[in-house]
Amino acid sequence: MKLRISGKHMDIGDAFRTRINDRVGEAIGKYFDRGFSGHVTVIKSGSRFSADCMIRLDSGASLQATGDAQDPTLAFEAAADRLETRLRRYKRRLKSHNSGNGNGEPTDIAYTVMAPLADDDEEMPENFAPAVVAESTMTLRTMSV
Repeated sequence: MKLRISGKHMDIGDAFRTRINDRVGEAIGKYFDRGFSGHVTVIKSGSRFSADCMIRLDSGASLQATGDAQDPTLAFEAAADRLETRLRRYKRRLKSHNSGNGNGEPTDIAYTVMAPLADDDEEMPENFAPAVVAESTMTLRTMSV
C-alpha cells in the first residue's frame, strides 16, 4: 500500500494525513484484500477546497474521485465517499461477471489438428485417412461475453 498525500497551495498536517491514509485504506480493505497505490491531492482555490483521489488497484483497475467543499476535511470526505461508491460498484461488477449464466461446470472439449491436404487435383483413395498431427483435451469454463 503506497499512498502519496500532497497539498497544493496549502500544508497538509500529520493528523489530516493520517485521517486520509486510514479512510482510503479502510474503504479499499472493505471490498478488496489486495494492495493498492495512488495519490490524494487537496487543492485550495480561493475560499474553496477540492480533493482529487486517484487509486490504482493491484488488479490493474484505476479509480478516480473528486470532492469540493468549503473545508478541506469535507472535500476529502466527499471524494472518499465517491471512491467508496466506485469500489462497491466495481466489486459488484466483478462478482456478477464471474458468476456467469451457465451452470458453471467446466466442459471437456476435444480437438484434433490435421495435416493440410495436398493441392493436387488427384482423386483421394477410398481408404484415405489424413495424418493426425496433434490431439489434446482441455477444460473450458463457461464465461459470459
